[in-house]
Amino acid sequence: MSFPNESTGTTGRTGFSRLTGSGSQSRSGRRVRALARAEFVLFGRNRTAVLTALLVPLALPLTARPAIDRGDLKGNLGAVMLTAAIGFSFLYAVYTSLVSAYVARREELVLKRLRTGEPTDMEILGGTALPAVCLGLAQALVLAAGCTVLLDAGAPKAPYLTVLGLLTGVSLSAALAALTSAVTRTTESAQVTALPLVFVSMLGSGIVVPTDLLPDRVAAVCAFLPLSPAVRLVRAGWTGELSAYDAFGTVLTALAWTVVAVFAVRRWFRWEPRR
Repeated sequence: MSFPNESTGTTGRTGFSRLTGSGSQSRSGRRVRALARAEFVLFGRNRTAVLTALLVPLALPLTARPAIDRGDLKGNLGAVMLTAAIGFSFLYAVYTSLVSAYVARREELVLKRLRTGEPTDMEILGGTALPAVCLGLAQALVLAAGCTVLLDAGAPKAPYLTVLGLLTGVSLSAALAALTSAVTRTTESAQVTALPLVFVSMLGSGIVVPTDLLPDRVAAVCAFLPLSPAVRLVRAGWTGELSAYDAFGTVLTALAWTVVAVFAVRRWFRWEPRR
């Protein structure tokens, strides 16, 4: 289902309308905050989603510590594990939790009712995503501190790259979640429809297996997976192993994926229950 326009929309308004003027922007901010507060309350009531979003990424530094104590792994393990933990945060704190949230709100007719009021489409989607995005960013700060202390990751050599990686990672994860919800029929099947991107990203984007351990041709292909640029920027921010030219290309790739994902959401996001 495409977003309704002025000639075909069922709600009589244009999808993703823009607000102008300081007063409109202020009202928009209040609406987004109100939606985000409500979504945060609903998210907190889903214990399974909370535990999955919190424990999976935060457990990685602790599980890796015994290997360091035995001396099995050396070198830049701290940076590798930090990258993995933040990558898991993209996938679980933001992506999978938001797929379930969008589907649940759609099937409960919450999205349809919201569209009959003042909030614009972007406000509805953004307000729903804001708690998960904030959770992902908060986890990143905790993980950075935990890996620095527990895994001797050290200070980031190019922190601006890590910041770019975090921002592009959570933004793209949220957009991909909205897109995945369009092909998800029920909240029970949300975990299934999210699995392909989760597995592909874990194996090919440098989250579980660092891309420098992959064959050159495989690594070259995997560099263009949706979350690969964000993960690469996060790791490069700690190791400083990315030249300015490569960093610029990586950022452009991340932005390109974000633009494509937003366009796809505008085209195919479903506001009404699937029958």
